Amino acid sequence: MSIVGTRVVRVEDDALITTGGTYIDDLREEALTGALHAMFVRSPIAHATITSIDTSEAESAPGVVAVYTAADLDLAPGKAGPVPQPWLADGVVRYVGEPVALVLAERAYQLADAAELVDVDYEPLDVVADVEAALTGEVVLHPGLDGNVAQTHGGEFHDDTFADCDVVVTRTIVNQRVAPAPLEGRGAACVWGADGRVTMWLSTQNAHFARSALAKSLGLDTAQVRVVTPDVGGGFGAKIGADPEAVLLAWAARRAGRPVRWVESRSENLTAMTHGRAQRNTITIGGRRDGTVLAFRLDVVQDAGAYPRTLYLPTLTELMAAGVYAFPRVETRSRAVVTNTTPIAAYRGAGRPEATAAVERAIDLFAAEIGADPADVRRKNAIPPDAFPHTTQTGATYDTGDYAAALDKVLDAAGYARLREEQARRRAEGDPIALGIGMSAYVEITGADARGDSGRVVINPDGTVTAYTGVSPHGQGIHTTFAMLLSDRLGVPMEKITVRHGDTDEIPKGVGTMGSRSLQFGGSAMRKAADEVIEKARTLVAEELEAAPGDLELDTESGTWRVRGAASAGGVSWAQLAERADGELTADVWTDDVAPTFPFGAHLAVVEVDTLTGKVTLRRIVAVDDAGPVVNPVTFTGQRHGGLAQGAAQALLEVMHYDADGNPTTATFADYSFPTAAELPDFELVDMVTPTDRNPLGVKGIGESATIGSTPAVQNAVVDALSHLGVTHVDMPATPLRVWEAIQAAAGAPARVRKAD
Repeated sequence: MSIVGTRVVRVEDDALITTGGTYIDDLREEALTGALHAMFVRSPIAHATITSIDTSEAESAPGVVAVYTAADLDLAPGKAGPVPQPWLADGVVRYVGEPVALVLAERAYQLADAAELVDVDYEPLDVVADVEAALTGEVVLHPGLDGNVAQTHGGEFHDDTFADCDVVVTRTIVNQRVAPAPLEGRGAACVWGADGRVTMWLSTQNAHFARSALAKSLGLDTAQVRVVTPDVGGGFGAKIGADPEAVLLAWAARRAGRPVRWVESRSENLTAMTHGRAQRNTITIGGRRDGTVLAFRLDVVQDAGAYPRTLYLPTLTELMAAGVYAFPRVETRSRAVVTNTTPIAAYRGAGRPEATAAVERAIDLFAAEIGADPADVRRKNAIPPDAFPHTTQTGATYDTGDYAAALDKVLDAAGYARLREEQARRRAEGDPIALGIGMSAYVEITGADARGDSGRVVINPDGTVTAYTGVSPHGQGIHTTFAMLLSDRLGVPMEKITVRHGDTDEIPKGVGTMGSRSLQFGGSAMRKAADEVIEKARTLVAEELEAAPGDLELDTESGTWRVRGAASAGGVSWAQLAERADGELTADVWTDDVAPTFPFGAHLAVVEVDTLTGKVTLRRIVAVDDAGPVVNPVTFTGQRHGGLAQGAAQALLEVMHYDADGNPTTATFADYSFPTAAELPDFELVDMVTPTDRNPLGVKGIGESATIGSTPAVQNAVVDALSHLGVTHVDMPATPLRVWEAIQAAAGAPARVRKAD
């Protein structure tokens, strides 16, 4: 019986729940003995000219070894793009939290007092706090940009796109800025060797990207840089590669001649780590009154923050704009603008949740306009299962899917008809606790980079297996999953398999973990390496047993090689073979025969809304998330649970809010809200499996899917709960104040002036 597809407890968990993980702040490496501690002095003002910086008092503070400013740096310019971000602010600051100086001290407790003594004189400038202000161009943040527009993308909008439509609905919606908020913030520790080589321990999602960034910025060959990734307490896309802070730490360690280590505070993480989402989308949908959609238009304005770091985000939103629907006409365009806010980068889903939120709100708005059930409109316009592979109007080629079936599974599991009956009863009785039923159907792209990844498998002389992967786990259970794949293929018990990752000296090539790519690419590489080892072993066993290679078989139940049909004659174990193989039982591969895949699913959310106070309570989420064959239901379910929680949190609670002066008003966990287990229902998960032919395992990514589907389902449920009161839309997050204001506005009552969300 194959272990693949069975429930296996994560092997990572023993250490995590007993001795605990080893994160950056836990490192006690001998090489870091006597390391200096670092703290960044960050701007408290969103936009200002730096007229002077006086570091003399700070340099005289107890324990302080050095204070560096932009004037001290001799680094090459920062990350390429239309506006490279300076390593330390040089003349102008453009967001609250931008690094201005770097303080090194002997002890961590000495840093805060010393940082306070760095005297920076700021002359405030006009602030561009949101995309509306950015688009006016009245205040230009970066000379050389066309106004504040860092990138334009997409095609033209045509006047006749909606000419044959009976019904056309247009709405501008906000996909709000959120903070990734991993449990472990950013951190790094580094030391230079006598040979001029630097080793950096970094909380990152991909050590190899980080190595490349460090080498380029420090003027080194990649062979002179070693990056080691210990346990990583969450990333969600915001720890891809090496942030500017990591480069500065390496530079400072070289300059000071001593190891340096840094761990950011929580408020520092919320204000200075990259944020996610931050799109304003104008959606237009048109069609016939029978529910047929004829045209869809998406106009994206991406807030890039002060320095555009990842301009592919709005283009991914454009790519996935059509969702699961066979719309005859789709038009998209995007503009990315700079503002006096923290830079935007990848965050769980990275451009695809924004696309799904837009099209799924559009479908609900269209259904409401024609008086149709939103489920019927979705079903009527879904791409049929016999149309795959299907290329959308925006150029995405979906591999496999059955979108209407996924929706029907969710509706059946949720008891959709009964929910509508209960909703009608409550409305008829005038119940102030309104019931809302929202749904979404989604498709997303995983492994969009299509770069492949590395895998190396070594059979050790004692019969144990050591596997090396270029992907980088930060909570996904990759060690367990890959050990299962190898155990299934090689017949070696999981407890005899060790999976290693995240050290660029041990694993010279890799891409890492983002975009839900690890199993598709890293897992495929692991299987390919195992198969190569098996073929090498077949040749060796043939010599050992004096048999033809084609007559041999590997008994994966016992991990023993035998002549086919001669089980009673004994065989050769992996340990026996490896002992005589003199290191030949190894394979080092790179996958280059894999391609992006398109997981899909449907979610249904049930909420209750107190129409007197605006409070929303999430009662149920029923979800189908089809990512092809499941290797381990335990880790698969864990990814779905995490995604559902994160998606619901954006719909109801999370927002990184700035006031008109560019000051973040949600910079601590006292202000930035997300749910705990107490606020979440038990998730009702429905299974569906549709394999792909784009990798040897037939799998698709699951890491981001549930986040993508749950957010619009919950948002749609809130709007649905209030629809009988005349409410047609509520922007996220659906806070009690925002919901109450929507109810008052629909009733014609004057809305309160909102000062903050």
